[in-house]
Amino acid sequence: MYIDKETFKRDYKKKITTMFSEDVEESSELHKYQALAALIKEYAAENIVKTRKQYVEKQEKQVYYFSMEFLIGRLLMSNLINLGIQDVCEKALKELGIDLKELEDQETDAGLGNGGLGRLAACFLDSMASLGIAGNGCGIRYNYGLFEQKIIDGYQVEIPDNWLKDGNIWEIRKENKAVEVRFGGTVETKYENNKLSFVHKNYEPIIAVPYDMPIIGYKNNTVNTLRLWSAEPVGREFDFSSFSNGDYSKAVEYKSWVESISQILYPDDSKVEGRILRLKQQYFFVSAGMQSIIRSYKKLNLPMQRLDEHIAIHINDTHPSVAVAELMRILVDEEGMSWDEAWRITTHTMAYTNHTILSEALEKWSVDMFKKILPRIYMIVEEINRRFIEELRAKYPNDEQRIRNMAIVQDGTVRMAHLAIVGSHSVNGVAKLHTEILKKQELSNFYNYFPDKFNNKTNGITHRRWLIQANPGLTKVVSSAIGTKWIYMPTELRRLMSYSKDKNFQEKIAQVKLDNKIDFSNYIKNHYNIDVDPNSIFDVQVKRLHAYKRQLMNLFNIMDLYNRLKENPDLDIVPRTFLFGAKAAPGYYLAKQIIKLINTVANKINNDMSIKGKIKIVFLENYRVSLAEKIIPAADLSEQISTTTKEASGTSNMKFMMNGAVTIATLDGANIEIKDEVGDDNIVIFGMRDYEVLNYYKNGGYSAMECYNNDVRLKKIIDSLIDGSLGVSPSEFRMIYDSLLYQNDEYFVLKDFDSYVNAQNRVDELYKNRAKWNEMCISNIANSGVFASDHTIMEYSKNIWNTKPCIIL
Repeated sequence: MYIDKETFKRDYKKKITTMFSEDVEESSELHKYQALAALIKEYAAENIVKTRKQYVEKQEKQVYYFSMEFLIGRLLMSNLINLGIQDVCEKALKELGIDLKELEDQETDAGLGNGGLGRLAACFLDSMASLGIAGNGCGIRYNYGLFEQKIIDGYQVEIPDNWLKDGNIWEIRKENKAVEVRFGGTVETKYENNKLSFVHKNYEPIIAVPYDMPIIGYKNNTVNTLRLWSAEPVGREFDFSSFSNGDYSKAVEYKSWVESISQILYPDDSKVEGRILRLKQQYFFVSAGMQSIIRSYKKLNLPMQRLDEHIAIHINDTHPSVAVAELMRILVDEEGMSWDEAWRITTHTMAYTNHTILSEALEKWSVDMFKKILPRIYMIVEEINRRFIEELRAKYPNDEQRIRNMAIVQDGTVRMAHLAIVGSHSVNGVAKLHTEILKKQELSNFYNYFPDKFNNKTNGITHRRWLIQANPGLTKVVSSAIGTKWIYMPTELRRLMSYSKDKNFQEKIAQVKLDNKIDFSNYIKNHYNIDVDPNSIFDVQVKRLHAYKRQLMNLFNIMDLYNRLKENPDLDIVPRTFLFGAKAAPGYYLAKQIIKLINTVANKINNDMSIKGKIKIVFLENYRVSLAEKIIPAADLSEQISTTTKEASGTSNMKFMMNGAVTIATLDGANIEIKDEVGDDNIVIFGMRDYEVLNYYKNGGYSAMECYNNDVRLKKIIDSLIDGSLGVSPSEFRMIYDSLLYQNDEYFVLKDFDSYVNAQNRVDELYKNRAKWNEMCISNIANSGVFASDHTIMEYSKNIWNTKPCIIL
């Protein structure tokens, strides 16, 4: 859109007045931010209406992306950039005495996600809007998100993430589009007019109220929608009769039960109550979203039999897999279709992305619990399973074990990944290795039965947020060299390769990196009172805390380096600043102990003057999108060190690469494809290969105790966990010690340790040759365009959803 500076200033001052009855001069920073966000939303409103109208008039095929997470971060700068008015806004505000950056800091990160799964969903929504694809997000409006992380005495402490305390200026409540979702009760089966029908009785109803957030495309008039559902009571928020009779708890019991459904992301499922809540959450937003889709489709006056031609529903990981059964319920029970017709439509409409081979994420529910909470849905799942088993027996008449392994309902459990596979026309992995493991290992039986369903779509990141927004200095240097065509076609970044050895360009890239490091050093000083050297290597591992991601191995290398420095304080190394950022799930005690260990070691090293400040450790509290936007542009080294075969793809690896960090990595997930793009000379690879890891898992033969006994470095490090030398109780880190030695180090930390230390030594030598290091950085930036989510979404659009761009006039 076009708007001049004076018009913007007039509109902004008017918005503050109408919203708060204040002048700009007397407004608080929060009010200034809220007025600006409201004005931007108002500017986008016309295109919201235009977009919706053209999608209907042209009968564009709509994509609905169902996900438990949408880690959208802050939206202010992103929306300004995508509207094309960032510069005008910044200059106009400056003339009013307002710093745009200070207003940006008033915005709270939306508590709608946790890690890569949710950030991927957010990047995909951005790319769909920017490519003109009719795409919609569907999720839950969590009141408190996951949690806000505090580090107290080195321990993670979880407090509620009250991200909505000041409201969410970007959302629009659509009460008139609310739907009813039903739990529990019984199902009565009737046989009338030669047809079965099903009546759901005595259920607990709740109301799902949608809140819509605009997803603004990049300078193309498109504004798509992220629809988030909030759980609310049905007409009886407060039971006055019970309260009057003295039954105070019953008076608020129903309201509390309902609101718990959209209260927090990923309630602790270590107890049955948590598992029940998770299942309710999943069905809640799936049912609400599906009802909304069908209602919108009916307004087009198109035959229900053609639903799959106009609607694509994408299941992001296993959480929304119940969508298969819910669409069947609507088509059979409410639309009166035959089973076979409904099944054809369902399987042609649904597509499924698998994000992991970890067993805890391939969800299974007990039949008893599932049946009690979702009685009609269970009947449908049971029928899908019965018919599928009939098909399998026809093909494999003498292979009952294979059939048991593939069944959707088996041994008292409902296997949600199996439901998603059977009920979808496409099943994709998110990196080449991950997809091959799915096909040949984890889901090989399904691949052999449905070979045409399986495909790979390597993950991507939106370069608009992770380069243009997060790193304006680098954006300016890149555009000054190759122009701005790369903004629309990210693969144009390859043209930077012609500058990789150019000394002048190398110096510009190095200066941008140093400026970012100085900025982040100041952030660390202000927030943690730790002095770090901007000229040190910024070695960064920021991601969810999980044993397979091996933050522990990173820390063991630091402890070994510290031990070497204690022996020789004059050791010739480039100073290092090791940066960690990670949340551990509240019930994941091993991960929480690793956080405590990192902070314990940090306290010891950071306060040891004898090593002359050559290494520092900073654990960054409450890792989130807005913090990532500060860290990633400042990183020199990107730690992507998961146990090979365990990380499906990764997306932080792509963000760091795009910002000119060099990757140290195992050949896992998308690291393989990054290596293929940048070449062996521009990445540092270590560790076991996939066939070695898979062989150990299949045949055994690994001995952690042997590694411990044969490596004096490891023995010293591991012994320090329990000998009191870290300044804490010898029992403090016993769980970590036992997991490594007596539970045989499930993720091969000790096996890969030597290879990792050698790789880190190579990094030190490479960094000493600054011309070579700068060349590596430029090569990474130049080859990152293929990992832009625009590229990924174009593949989804063409090969899975069968959609095409729609130009909004």
